Amino acid sequence: MTGRRIGVVIADDYEFLPFVEELRSCQPVEGVLRGKPCVRARVGAHEIVAVKCGIGKVNAAASAAFLIADENCGVIMNIGLSGAVSRHRKGDVVVGTSFTECDFDLTPLGRAPGEKPQDVYVYPADETLMRAALAVPGVTQAVCGCGDVFLSDPVRKELYRDVFGITEFDMETGAIASVCHDAGVPFLSLRQISDDASDKAADSYTEMNDRCEKTLAQILLTVIEGLS
Repeated sequence: MTGRRIGVVIADDYEFLPFVEELRSCQPVEGVLRGKPCVRARVGAHEIVAVKCGIGKVNAAASAAFLIADENCGVIMNIGLSGAVSRHRKGDVVVGTSFTECDFDLTPLGRAPGEKPQDVYVYPADETLMRAALAVPGVTQAVCGCGDVFLSDPVRKELYRDVFGITEFDMETGAIASVCHDAGVPFLSLRQISDDASDKAADSYTEMNDRCEKTLAQILLTVIEGLS
């Protein structure tokens, strides 16, 4: 088996610490990558570099780029919490099939919502990685929307659903997918649904964060261990 060097982008402590805890048996080494906390570990045949990037698109894109350029990661993965836009329920674990930055807006210039001039703006997931994630019991598919806003406005939620066809919304995936697309690096995102992106979303998200669930970390490691 040929091992891979895999970068993992994780936004905050509530999502990062359970992953670090799950790596304990692999004797992770703590460090810093461009000012961001990171851990390095070997999982099976693969080398893992996981970074706590901070919340939002800029933080996520920067860490993904650093993992590729500085750490020579040939695969980028992401875990985190998301709001349900349609289909999903709180607690569901989903793998992204495609990723869009819903808040990218050049409509005053005659562009479609989300459209980037002379560029791709809907990024497909890597088929091999996606199939590996869907092989884990309980993981289902999601169409991912992304933006630099905690989605709790029902009107905006319906707009993003109708315009982009998304089923979940988060603050990182579209930006990471954009970097990976430009770099030609496969990308996988696993998200757990924490809320329904409504006016009650903040309370639900806080409750899920406080629980610091290990489900996502366990599933991601299962996927990594199964990669050839």
